[in-house]
Amino acid sequence: MNRYRKENIYRWIFTVLAFSSLVFLAGIVIVLFKEGLPVFKEVGIFKFLFGKFWYPTYSSPEFGTLSLILASIWTTLGAIMVCVPLGVGTALYIHELAGSTQKAILKPLIEILASIPSIIFGFFGMVIIAPFLQNLLRIPIGLCAFTASLILGIMAIPTVCSISEDALSYVPQSFREASFAMGANRWQTLTEVVMPAAGSGISTAIILGISRAVGETMVVLMVAGGAAVIPTSIFQPVRPMTSTIAAEMGEAVMGSSHYHALFAIGLVLFLITLVFNIIAELISRRYRIKLGLSR
Repeated sequence: MNRYRKENIYRWIFTVLAFSSLVFLAGIVIVLFKEGLPVFKEVGIFKFLFGKFWYPTYSSPEFGTLSLILASIWTTLGAIMVCVPLGVGTALYIHELAGSTQKAILKPLIEILASIPSIIFGFFGMVIIAPFLQNLLRIPIGLCAFTASLILGIMAIPTVCSISEDALSYVPQSFREASFAMGANRWQTLTEVVMPAAGSGISTAIILGISRAVGETMVVLMVAGGAAVIPTSIFQPVRPMTSTIAAEMGEAVMGSSHYHALFAIGLVLFLITLVFNIIAELISRRYRIKLGLSR
């Protein structure tokens, strides 16, 4: 009887812990909608999303976030160009090609890279990478979308690499052996057998890496340049949504239109990240279904 009671107690404890995350998520969503929606009554959702000018402190304030949204898109696309080939390629090398000694060295290095605080990446990018790229590429300023994309891509590599490596580890060894038995070489086995079989996990890794890049704050605040203008070049200073919230929330008067506009930016950012995660789940489910049918 005592054992039965203990099991019930443990079950209820873990049930509460499991559902507490949903409570926190619901609280965040409620606050974002409560504080963000009032600005749409004043500005209008279309003008807020597609307005070209962000001047929240002027006598006639402008709350157009198009420049901020485009800045986030530019820096995220640049980060994808960095983290996807390096992250997936590193995972393939570690799991499929590297020897035991190389694995023992590379895996801890990737984990160390994941544990570095974002402020360190931002400081390194601002002090070292930005001046170096400015001199190397002969651009007017090193603090720009290109530098932010590069640093964000490096930050997202551990996420993409770790999850992709886990996905590759779940591919049965029999798949590789069957491919070799049919006369395929190692490259053909990797590209035509292993990667499609691990496609669900790799796709999820890429989407989560993108979400990491979209939601990063300190790096873009320090190295993106901070210019709230519509970007016409990747070498132009920009101000993504996250850095705008971080830079201006401390100065916004509570309850003002500026205050609500910053929460509305957070709401847009939350919805974008939610869409990425939904896409990741749909892709993962699609690959699971295909893999199940192939078996």
